[in-house]
Amino acid sequence: MQRNPRGATRRADSTELPINGQRLAWGGATLLVLVLLLRLFTNGSDGEDGSKQSTLADPLLTATTQIAWDAVTEGQIQSIETTPLTWNDVTVRSGDNLSLIFNRAGFSDRDVFDVTSGVQGQALRRIFPGQLIGFAADEAAELIAVRHIESPLKQTVYSKNEGQFVSEVIVRETETRERSVAITIDSSLFLAGDQAGLSAAIIMELAAILGGVIDFALDPRRGDDIVILFEENYLDGEKFSDGNILAASFNNNGRLVEAYRYTDSLGDTGYFDADGVSMRKAFLKAPLDFTRVSSSFNPNRLHPIYKTKRPHRGTDYAAPRGTPVYAAGDGRVIDAGYTRPNGNYVFIQHGEGFKTHYLHLNKKRVKRGDRVKQGQVIGTVGSTGAATGPHLHYEFLVNGVHRNPRTVHKILPKAKSLPDSEIPRFKDAIKAPVQRLARTKASDAMTGAD
Repeated sequence: MQRNPRGATRRADSTELPINGQRLAWGGATLLVLVLLLRLFTNGSDGEDGSKQSTLADPLLTATTQIAWDAVTEGQIQSIETTPLTWNDVTVRSGDNLSLIFNRAGFSDRDVFDVTSGVQGQALRRIFPGQLIGFAADEAAELIAVRHIESPLKQTVYSKNEGQFVSEVIVRETETRERSVAITIDSSLFLAGDQAGLSAAIIMELAAILGGVIDFALDPRRGDDIVILFEENYLDGEKFSDGNILAASFNNNGRLVEAYRYTDSLGDTGYFDADGVSMRKAFLKAPLDFTRVSSSFNPNRLHPIYKTKRPHRGTDYAAPRGTPVYAAGDGRVIDAGYTRPNGNYVFIQHGEGFKTHYLHLNKKRVKRGDRVKQGQVIGTVGSTGAATGPHLHYEFLVNGVHRNPRTVHKILPKAKSLPDSEIPRFKDAIKAPVQRLARTKASDAMTGAD
């Protein structure tokens, strides 16, 4: 049996509802209205061994529920009395199994067998650290219900019914709200986003969406304006998680870059500019989670270790050790190893004429012959080989010739666009986000003028 977040229980294959060993039959023209209490994931006082005490009133989950039918008339139930369950929630620890958890809660291995012996009970054996296992007992200290709280959005309750434990999955849904934020870059995108209350995940997602057009390590300038429209998921009136970015507008030193989330008629979702051109390019401009850039492409630079003039055929992105490094585009790993100058390195072939090189890695996450996707983590930033500090040295080769990664995108193939037949549908879909971005920009401008 599965329940929706508002507490409505769906039973598609049954004409009887078992409650604590009793069956309420739907007879002919008689309609019985069953009142269900909304499931609340409540936390109570702390108990021993990290357990928590909580109380939950629920007529379908407890064998102690007493249902008094004073009178039943068609379409009416005169009275229902319920006794709430008291739960003892135990936190799953690393290395725990059900036997240890049940014993910690004061129950036996026989209770473990009774709850898990059926087909439905086997799912309880799949537990992970940090989850909660709750126990409810009757006045005789006999186990009558167990609940497995996997997350704030999902729990499974095993309740004793006619001598056997039956399960019910309770799934809650979050409420989605839209939020728009306007920010101005004073020093960095991350600082500006953080000051505006954006999470690190949303900021990085924004960088990923625009990553084929903007190199967020080098392109942003002081005074650049960004407007972002995104979703937030709420549970019980409080923010639970970030949702999707719906639209973004970035005024980068006078260049306007816009992106809109769109699901086409085939069900494929992507981000496109206002003309329907995909924001996903063949290559990312910056292939890592960055903090700052220490050195750019320079064919005549003085090598910091060897103190000789050696061509610097790439871009150095200085970042903390362990920072993820991404594959700049789809391709195949043609070499991955270690040399004294390069340290740990990965070379990727992209189609016929393009290669990317990633040097001085701390760790490699791929091996020769692996197929990789754009944005896939292929290693982490390090300082192996001839490096003075943690950084990624990134090179881009076209037909075997080193090209400046900062400018090579000008000669790369153009991004794909939506087909002409899809454009009217796309234009209609982005009307609301376009208006929302415009209102946010106008509001921010008025606030700034004040």
